[in-house]
Amino acid sequence: MKILNNGIYFGNYYKLLKNYFLNKNFFSKKIILLDINTKKYCLHYFLSKTNLFNKYYIINIFSGEEEKNIYTCKKIWKKLIKLNADRNSIVINLGGGVITDLGGFACSVFKRGLNFINIPTTLLSMIDASIGGKTAINFFSLKNEIGLFNYSKIILIDKNYLKTLSEDEIKSGLSEIIKYGLIYDINLWNKIRVFSFSKIKFLLYEIIFKSINIKNNIIEKDYKEKGLRKILNFGHTIGHAIESYFIYNLNKRLSHGHSIAIGMICESWISYKMKIIKKTEFEEIYNVLSIFYKKMKIYNSDIYKILYFMKHDKKNQNKKIKFSLIKKIGYCLYNIEVDYELIKESIQNNLIYDRK
Repeated sequence: MKILNNGIYFGNYYKLLKNYFLNKNFFSKKIILLDINTKKYCLHYFLSKTNLFNKYYIINIFSGEEEKNIYTCKKIWKKLIKLNADRNSIVINLGGGVITDLGGFACSVFKRGLNFINIPTTLLSMIDASIGGKTAINFFSLKNEIGLFNYSKIILIDKNYLKTLSEDEIKSGLSEIIKYGLIYDINLWNKIRVFSFSKIKFLLYEIIFKSINIKNNIIEKDYKEKGLRKILNFGHTIGHAIESYFIYNLNKRLSHGHSIAIGMICESWISYKMKIIKKTEFEEIYNVLSIFYKKMKIYNSDIYKILYFMKHDKKNQNKKIKFSLIKKIGYCLYNIEVDYELIKESIQNNLIYDRK
């Protein structure tokens, strides 16, 4: 078991959580926010480990990225009002990235701020979404367009929740771990690139802690994303746009991790074409990511739709699309302006597409 800064507890710290609630007995309401999957697969385990509620309430929402919107927020707020939740209430966000993003945002603005705790149940939320104080919802199909910075009181990382996940869900989180290696830690990258997926599963405990530590170190240097923290967006400028394109234009789910993997391939290709990295480095990145993530089909005529989503990326300045790009494996640049035509070519060269 390990304790990191910013209230992150890595391991079986349920006793600490129980003491926290006992010492903070002024909490007027204890509320658990979850979705239909975490209610089915995680709630019983959580309650069995904590055994800290004489009385608690549940707010249950549907699963999926498409639920991370203002309408679901309104449902949560209405439920909080019906429960007579006040500023002394506390919400436990039990779930994946949608729950921690959405729950954190809903709590942060309700009555100008409810206490909340994040207990991530997916690999992606353990190493990324629940860490760093970002809360947000999607708006008008734009990813994380409305949000704010607000730390949860506690983040409890319990790897036992990973037993409930499918292989695709593990791969979705693995994409962000690969990103940490590419932008910050070549040793982590070298460890991942030589293993098959089946072998990586046995390294999860080690690489989860390493990934959380990397993100935490970056955030401590740049909480509000004015500089260094922007490197965490590598793969996300194109990746978020592709994720939104599949959800809102094709009405299909493409996992966040798969979308970011495609984004990392495209953005590594841009780095190569801009002569920031060598061709051999791009090929190494491409070959590793291609083992875990398959190419996806898009229509050539739809590329402008993906570019539309990118135009609203939060890193942009003066209507210019700004990227975080790999300078070498283990080191990343940020605030790099990239020409529209080169972005378009990166998609055409690295995704399967129909010339419609």
